[in-house]
Amino acid sequence: MTGDIEQSSRVRFPGISPRAYEHPADRGALAVLRAVPAVGPIIKAVAAAFSERGERLVQVASSVRVGPKQYPDLHRLRNEVAAAFDLEEAPELYVRHSPEVNAYTRGIDKPFIVLNSGLVERFDREELRFAIGHETGHAMSGHGLYNTILERLLNLQYALGWMPAGAFAMRAVIAALYEWQRKTELSCDRAGLLACQDPQAALRVHLAFAGDIGGQVDIAAFLEQAKEYEGEDIRDSILKLLDNERRSHPLAVVRAAELQRWAASEEYREILTGTYPRREDDRPTDNLTDDILGAARSYRDSMSNSADPLIKTINDIGETVVGAAGKMWSKFAPNGAAE
Repeated sequence: MTGDIEQSSRVRFPGISPRAYEHPADRGALAVLRAVPAVGPIIKAVAAAFSERGERLVQVASSVRVGPKQYPDLHRLRNEVAAAFDLEEAPELYVRHSPEVNAYTRGIDKPFIVLNSGLVERFDREELRFAIGHETGHAMSGHGLYNTILERLLNLQYALGWMPAGAFAMRAVIAALYEWQRKTELSCDRAGLLACQDPQAALRVHLAFAGDIGGQVDIAAFLEQAKEYEGEDIRDSILKLLDNERRSHPLAVVRAAELQRWAASEEYREILTGTYPRREDDRPTDNLTDDILGAARSYRDSMSNSADPLIKTINDIGETVVGAAGKMWSKFAPNGAAE
């Protein structure tokens, strides 16, 4: 298959922390949440209505659980990805009958991955490696917990819908969570790239999500669409804002352009050479300041690189918010950690 890399030459990442691939805006938001001692128990309590065991049983009863005798190639890929990320145990993997090219990760305490049969049929080996790496990234970062909260809030919104003030406030919170959720997809695209280490395979995945059939799409023209999408017309900006408000994933051309920029970055090259955060060093309160500052830099970079006038405004607001969070943290951080 075109662009395949021999397993022996693919880099592994001993002890790698999810912080190595998490998008700065994603990581900054999670760092704030993780640093507050009461947040974990509260979120778990809110998420208690989610029956992880029940959903797993649904997959056992209606999907094919990947193993040595069922989809053995996928079983090997799943284990190779887990080994690349130095995981003691690979997440369970299921193949679900559906023509839609899609995959998702569920579960909080023991996340599991589900691949639609349409995706398995459509992707070649390295594209599948990217997809499994992407979903493994969700599992490593603990995104299932916060995605569950978003689902609970969506259900709660209907209960508050008759209260204008409550509905408006809930809409703002949900919109913010959706924005975080879109950033998690950018994070896990990076995890997928670290798993396959083949930017062309990653790009083919994004082309497939956009509608490519049989390699009939010109890559340069496709990436040019991302520049066209940014635009400079405020009318288009409003339409994009409304269109993206409830999207859980960034648009395909945006994802492709974002990941290709990261693939060409010094940060990606450093990870491949062994320079990356380790899990053994993950202490949320110590990393919070760096993560907030990283989120602020991300907003500034997005603002300076975008031609979209509304995006500039939104990013300016985002930078102000994370800056305020950083100042607040500096008042309570041990030894005045934040600068």
